[in-house]
Amino acid sequence: MLLKYLMVSCTAVVLGLGVAPPSEAAGKTTAAQSSSKKKIAKAAHSKRIKQASIKKSSRKSVAMAPRIPNEPDFDALGLPNVKSASVLVQDQISGEVLFERNSDAVVPIASITKLMTAMVALDARPALDEVLVVSEEDIDQLKGTRSRLAVGTRLTREEMLHLALMSSENRASSALSRHYPGGQRAFIAAMNQKAIELGLADTRFFDSTGLDPHNVSSARDLAKMVAASSTYPLIREFSTTRDGSFAVKGKTLHFNNTNALVSSSDWEIALQKTGFTNEAGKCLVMQAWLNQKPVVIVLLDSWGRLTRIGDANRIRRWVEHLALQGAGAG
Repeated sequence: MLLKYLMVSCTAVVLGLGVAPPSEAAGKTTAAQSSSKKKIAKAAHSKRIKQASIKKSSRKSVAMAPRIPNEPDFDALGLPNVKSASVLVQDQISGEVLFERNSDAVVPIASITKLMTAMVALDARPALDEVLVVSEEDIDQLKGTRSRLAVGTRLTREEMLHLALMSSENRASSALSRHYPGGQRAFIAAMNQKAIELGLADTRFFDSTGLDPHNVSSARDLAKMVAASSTYPLIREFSTTRDGSFAVKGKTLHFNNTNALVSSSDWEIALQKTGFTNEAGKCLVMQAWLNQKPVVIVLLDSWGRLTRIGDANRIRRWVEHLALQGAGAG
């Protein structure tokens, strides 16, 4: 039952689903039908209340990610028992790799791409208060993903950047690249040039959103990209904002962070980005403070809805365990 509850909670947060009210059939109904509908409506209302309660507590539930019975934090060798296909944990100050698995595998990276998008957009030193307009060109024709930013939405460049990093808004990322000097083609070229400058040998970009599966990198490269993007104050701030409200075509819309861990008291996250496509799986990169040190965590191709969250928590507990062992030995 606990696992079922967590899956419901996670779905409510990550996908932002609500429970739609039951539709009413047109035409006349009999007294019996009317009574039956009232009962159904009452049950649905009760269910909505329950779902709303779950949604309110879901961030804490997901972020805590309780340990699954018979699933230890560490394996037989004392290493973190993580399930992501590619993993890298690195002390950012010393550069020491604390743990890695398949860290050289070159794989699709989905919306982790948006960290590079943000760096390139900011490198041009644009006017952050300039108003950008979402156009037909920003609609996802590759995978058909939806967006709450309708065509014609007018937001400042700063707001577009905020939504791209916090809520992984694809149309915001596309708009940022379109409004770059020289347009999208010049923007993609600048992304790849930036990758070369950062020494990212395994990294290639073909779009600014990450929807293109040809956007690839390795866990080792992404650790460098996280370290580089952490030097941008706005990227740190916007990627770790829990939520925010934005004026979209005359309405105030509320957006949440795609990473529930930013709401967890167990974590001190300086920068983060999530990603997901069918090709890339669930991905997560972070710069987090563990034992008073900045640690870069890269998790690629996690197989389950909660796996990247669970893996991150297992890594945190493993790093803390190492610190306790070191203190005991001293």
